[in-house]
Amino acid sequence: MKLQVAIDRVDIPRAKAIIDAVGADADVIEIGTSLVKEFGMKALTGLTERVKAQENTAILGDIKTCDEGKYEFDLGYDCGFDYLTVMGSSSMGTLQACYDSAQNQNGVMMIDLLECDEERIANIADFEDAVYCLHTSVDSGATVDPVDQVAAFQQRFPQIKHIAIAGGIKREQLRGLAEQGVEIAIMGSAITKADDIAAACKASKQAFA
Repeated sequence: MKLQVAIDRVDIPRAKAIIDAVGADADVIEIGTSLVKEFGMKALTGLTERVKAQENTAILGDIKTCDEGKYEFDLGYDCGFDYLTVMGSSSMGTLQACYDSAQNQNGVMMIDLLECDEERIANIADFEDAVYCLHTSVDSGATVDPVDQVAAFQQRFPQIKHIAIAGGIKREQLRGLAEQGVEIAIMGSAITKADDIAAACKASKQAFA
């Protein structure tokens, strides 16, 4: 399983400091939606370059595309991101355009399943190389047991092989998620707001290693 660390609601100097703190242990560093909205993708190339300088660390742009799929994904990959997100509620045309961009540019499409019901997921479950992200929103309280959530999802959608999970993930849940076959576990403030960010990231990685 990969550990993804989400960086949100900070300025660029603080984001750079967090990247430096987690780079040794994070498998994927996420530049969160708040940074993309506040500063814009082109202004974040300094962050993508900083992550690329870390050995074996990928970078995700949580751009939450819902339209203009080819334009936004092509731009994101050109700005140095390895993973980009699209909302599962987007049109099939947008999802296909994002997937084609990812395939053409050797990137990865992550589909954010926030507020997608089972019927919708079944209709978009055929993107073989995409990562499907189970996402309990912060605004909803993120109280769902993630291990049980993944188990139920796998039983309902066995054809989906690449699963990520986000939303209030705790360190003690990581081993269970790894055992369940989750590809990417996403943690944010549990690491980025810790007193010692580097130590929190290392402990999280060791929790399922």
